[in-house]
Amino acid sequence: MYVILLRFSENKSAAPEHMQGHNAWIKRGLDDGVFLLVGSLKPGLGGAILAHGEAPDALAARVDADPFVAENVVAAEILEIAAARSDPRLDFLLN
Repeated sequence: MYVILLRFSENKSAAPEHMQGHNAWIKRGLDDGVFLLVGSLKPGLGGAILAHGEAPDALAARVDADPFVAENVVAAEILEIAAARSDPRLDFLLN
């Protein structure tokens, strides 16, 4: 399981011109079943994604393909979590 942090960078002002591509990238991640949860970092710091089921190299390539990352609107950080215990509703994350 991974947490992807997308923190705004010095090029944050370019976000509107890349928003359509960024939203399409998010939709692909959700449609592919890799992204489980997508949301904003408060207050206005960027975004965060919970991802699962993709190899580390493939996930890094997916993150690099985000127009926000490619255009330096955000700086991406991928954190891998070795899940050991969960609420029963999230047991699928332990695989």
